[in-house]
Amino acid sequence: MYSAIGMIELTSIARGINATDLMLKTAYVEVVSATPVCPGKYIAIIKGDVAAVESSISVGVETAGEYLVDSFVLANVHPGVFPAITATSMPDRVGALGIMECFSMASMIISADAALKAADVQALELRLGSGLGGKAYFTFTGDVGAVEASIEAGKAIAMEKGLLVDTEIIPAPSDRLWESLF
Repeated sequence: MYSAIGMIELTSIARGINATDLMLKTAYVEVVSATPVCPGKYIAIIKGDVAAVESSISVGVETAGEYLVDSFVLANVHPGVFPAITATSMPDRVGALGIMECFSMASMIISADAALKAADVQALELRLGSGLGGKAYFTFTGDVGAVEASIEAGKAIAMEKGLLVDTEIIPAPSDRLWESLF
């Protein structure tokens, strides 16, 4: 089980690929996602133990130079974050639907982590940048009260940085909506 996640976001795809290579050579970390995203940026998300992620991200930031948009290291990440990023989450049950949207991919991951830690909810998907003009969104499910608490926790993180687009809570989503989400 990995205890940390880190990410760099760059405006150069070429430099992003180079930085990712150097990050992987610096410490034993695994790639969660390393890919171009809209609008012509590159993100590299890694996981591993805290020290390895910190040293790899440090090298990535240094290598990115003037192309760096944002970066973070998040220790003790909620285990639901990883499958949500790769869209491999399948909830045990469905309830209310929570939706959070941010202008920043990094802020969305940190907000999603806070939302998952705030209440008993299950992650569905954490979509980062692709086909979204560089924005990101997070969907999750649980009881209405839990979804409300999670929205508030995640919203506080995104609002702190001024990067929140919107949040929505759907107390009883249509079965046909659920079908479109899985």
